[in-house]
Amino acid sequence: MFRELTRKHKQISREECIDVLNTETRGVLSVLGDNDYPYGMPMNHWYNEEDGCIYFHCGPVGHRLDSLKKHDKVSFCTFDKGYRRDGSWALNVRSVIVFGKIDILDDPETIADITTKLSLKFTQDEEYIRREIRNYVSKTLLLRLTPEHICGKLVEES
Repeated sequence: MFRELTRKHKQISREECIDVLNTETRGVLSVLGDNDYPYGMPMNHWYNEEDGCIYFHCGPVGHRLDSLKKHDKVSFCTFDKGYRRDGSWALNVRSVIVFGKIDILDDPETIADITTKLSLKFTQDEEYIRREIRNYVSKTLLLRLTPEHICGKLVEES
């Protein structure tokens, strides 16, 4: 159902894909938007090792949410900061693309739990996190991306 990489020798392992999903904080979530135009937006994410899903938080209204209510299939792309080999200008970056379906979750306990884990990717200030969740949990939804296909590759910019 999903295409294979054209340059198979560039493909990274599933474990490396998971590492990128775990360590990177942002990516681009793309949905089928208004008038069937693609709509991609930068999103913070948290990868849950236990269920293999990727979670995002969002507000209760907007283009993204309207699009997801009509069409639950999405793609999500993220990539690491990369590295340069000694003496080379070219950046080597591991990129990951996930295809799957989104569920919209509105349970306050689940939202508080997942947004706490997501927030810990950015700050260890637990009081700040508790205050933000207390103030905004009632105005927040979670998007749960259940992957159907995960693929990654090493991009060499030379």
